[in-house]
Amino acid sequence: MGPTLASMVNLDLFEEIKRLKNEKNAVILAHYYQEPDIQDIADFVGDSLELARAAQRSQADLILFAGVHFMAEGAKILNPGRKVILPDLRAGCSLSDSCPPDAFARFRAKYPDHWVVSYINCSAAIKAQSDVICTSSNAIKIVEKIPQDRGIIFAPDRNLGAYVAKKTGRDLVLWQGTCIVHETFSERKIIALKVQHPDAQLIAHPECEPSLLERAEVIGSTSALLAHVISSPIQKFIVATEEGILHQMRKKAPGKILIPAPPNQNCACNECPFMKLNTLEKVYQALRDEAPELTLSDDLREKALKPLQRMLDWSV
Repeated sequence: MGPTLASMVNLDLFEEIKRLKNEKNAVILAHYYQEPDIQDIADFVGDSLELARAAQRSQADLILFAGVHFMAEGAKILNPGRKVILPDLRAGCSLSDSCPPDAFARFRAKYPDHWVVSYINCSAAIKAQSDVICTSSNAIKIVEKIPQDRGIIFAPDRNLGAYVAKKTGRDLVLWQGTCIVHETFSERKIIALKVQHPDAQLIAHPECEPSLLERAEVIGSTSALLAHVISSPIQKFIVATEEGILHQMRKKAPGKILIPAPPNQNCACNECPFMKLNTLEKVYQALRDEAPELTLSDDLREKALKPLQRMLDWSV
């Protein structure tokens, strides 16, 4: 089985991971919310849509997905012939967990003529019940492609759904799911920060609560917020999303001042505990052992592929 965690102190994990990647023809995909070391060792760092596309383009024999469970499922859906591994199978998602497949099936049955648009932050089982998938960066575009005379169920994130409904003018039936990270930001503390830093611009992910989004000056997906910080002439930002994105912002916009949005309590609540289950040591072990592997039944994979592929086709 190779070295134990205790003996890894004598290893140069960055070099060992590079060696294993070459030896196994592996690619490492990492979400922006991963710890900085994992982002730095990854072949590609991105948000959900970018990583879905990277997985589809990959020619590697082995895909290591440094993210959470539903993301690795997405890579497997798009790459059935390749092995997909996740550094820690416990890396789930509170938003995905808030939408159990059986309960959603009963909910969906109440609206038989509605199209189902599901945010990519959901399980393969929910994707399989959907007509099209979306991400925070393309949700408005996806909803606008659906005929006006068709009703729409939007799942699982109620905050993103409410934002999309407001932007498109569509009457969406919302599943009441939420993300524990984006629900924690304190509007009162952000107002206080704005008083302290009147020259700072508040930028926010659309999964945040509507009351916070009303105060945000820029709302966008993780990659859109990163692009804005890089290109904007503004020098100071209050960032209301998972704190992991600050690493890329600091790397690509080194002169900018970045202030993490404060959560309700004095804790690391603006860090996703599931994303942080992955560590550099676990990445090394997963590559070394080619495990834990993410598997899906052919039936589930094929059903989930159709709405995911429709999203990719509509996002060109």
